[in-house]
Amino acid sequence: MKSDPAKVIHLLSKFTGQDLTRTLGRIEAEVRGLSADDCDAFLEQAGAGREVLAAAAEMKRLAGQINVTIHALGILSCLPHILEQGETVEYVSLGAGNTGREFDLETNLRVAEFKFIRWRGGAESIRQNSIFKDYVLLAESPTPKRKYLYLVGTEHALKFLHGGRALSSVLSRNDKLQKMFSERFGSQFSKVRDYYGAHCDAVQIEDVSAWLSEPAEVLIVDAVTDELIEQ
Repeated sequence: MKSDPAKVIHLLSKFTGQDLTRTLGRIEAEVRGLSADDCDAFLEQAGAGREVLAAAAEMKRLAGQINVTIHALGILSCLPHILEQGETVEYVSLGAGNTGREFDLETNLRVAEFKFIRWRGGAESIRQNSIFKDYVLLAESPTPKRKYLYLVGTEHALKFLHGGRALSSVLSRNDKLQKMFSERFGSQFSKVRDYYGAHCDAVQIEDVSAWLSEPAEVLIVDAVTDELIEQ
């Protein structure tokens, strides 16, 4: 089903009700003793017909596009605040990943990466890995242009970059980055803070929170998943 999102939401709402857990509990109780002859009528009464399953699949497809949409809209919302007098965009990469381009944004004056995620301050290793990847690729780029890493809040990212997490752990899930890092630095750095301390002036880390509307920030908090930050 590829239909009007309003119809998808209506069909799903009829099944889930106001409280999905309570609805499922009620259905679990009511399904006891159900026979084959009663199934069709029961499913119809429960709002669980075939078209509802198709609606759920369509909602999953639509939800899978939310993170990419946030990334694209976030970059576009930041542009009026980033661009300086005489600065022009050479390219933006709005989709998942950089689609063959080196960075999310390149102008005649700067290159930049964006992460529209709200850190919670706990053990967030996947987020940390992604931030470190972006920082390293910016820092090690030979471009003479200014380099920026734009984040929604910088406190937790900076705490991580100043911290003692082992680089072997941070790089373990990215073979390409691990290979590049090893070839370039060997065993020179063992912890995140070692690398960051030697390259802290290479990339400017800036908070974009003030450039986003309040509803956008709420959406970012609600929509963030571990998959998002491996874009």
